Amino acid sequence: MELRHLRYFVAVGEEQHYRRAAERLRVAQPALSRQIQMLEEEIGFKLFERLPRGVKITDAGKLLLNDTRRILQEVNEAAQRAGRVARGQSGTLRIGFPESASWHGVVPDSFRQFRERQPNVELQLNPLSSLEQVEAIRSGRLDAGFVYNIPETDRELDQVEVGLHRLVLAAPKGHPLTKLRKLRLRDMVEADFVWFLRRQSPIYYDRLMRECFRNGLKMPRIVQEAVDQATMLSLVSCRLGVAFVSESTRWRCPVGVVLLPVTDLKLRVPFALVWRKDNNSPLLANFAAHVKSLVDGKG
Repeated sequence: MELRHLRYFVAVGEEQHYRRAAERLRVAQPALSRQIQMLEEEIGFKLFERLPRGVKITDAGKLLLNDTRRILQEVNEAAQRAGRVARGQSGTLRIGFPESASWHGVVPDSFRQFRERQPNVELQLNPLSSLEQVEAIRSGRLDAGFVYNIPETDRELDQVEVGLHRLVLAAPKGHPLTKLRKLRLRDMVEADFVWFLRRQSPIYYDRLMRECFRNGLKMPRIVQEAVDQATMLSLVSCRLGVAFVSESTRWRCPVGVVLLPVTDLKLRVPFALVWRKDNNSPLLANFAAHVKSLVDGKG
């Protein structure tokens, strides 16, 4: 049984006349009659009684007509739903983000505006560290993520650069370093540090260490490691030490923590939306284009 047989049956059942049904369907009347006969032979019972003028639907045909209308409606609705997914207008999109980047700027703006523009899309938002996001993107558990320090060359991943964030020093209020008018790396030799884990971004970790070494902070005294900037700020607020964090953290800096510019720390933190190159989701393509428009000032 084919869908066209069901559509032909509904047309004849509603018109109660082969000629009018054929005109409605834009098919030849003999061909329509043959298709109905084939359907009756397949299901094993008569759908219509032939009359001198037109046809009369049988009791069994009436029951089948109601079910067939419902089936065709469900098929049409399913095709429409699938079409919306194919066009990137519907479906589920799984996005990761670091908590510290969700307080202000492109990340929260992209979520809010995308929901407004595509209300039929389910956004599954997952606060994760950059390392956790990259692992989830590679495994397919996330479609994309806002990530710090993505490797510059990665054959599996594509990206939209969101920004380059300046590093600042987070210190507890009243810490001796907060009293300096011009803070340099060599002034931090005696300071205790909260540092990020090297496995999160080995390349960037080593670049920061080299930058510190060149400018007089040859061996930072690391007393605690943390997985993300929100945790680092929390530990700084507990007075465990000071920490280098992105300037974006100023939008949700804990009470009791100050952010200090470091005059000779020129390293920038790259921040990007990242996804697998082989992820062909139209919904993801729409979201990435939206993020790019925000970055370019067109959102």
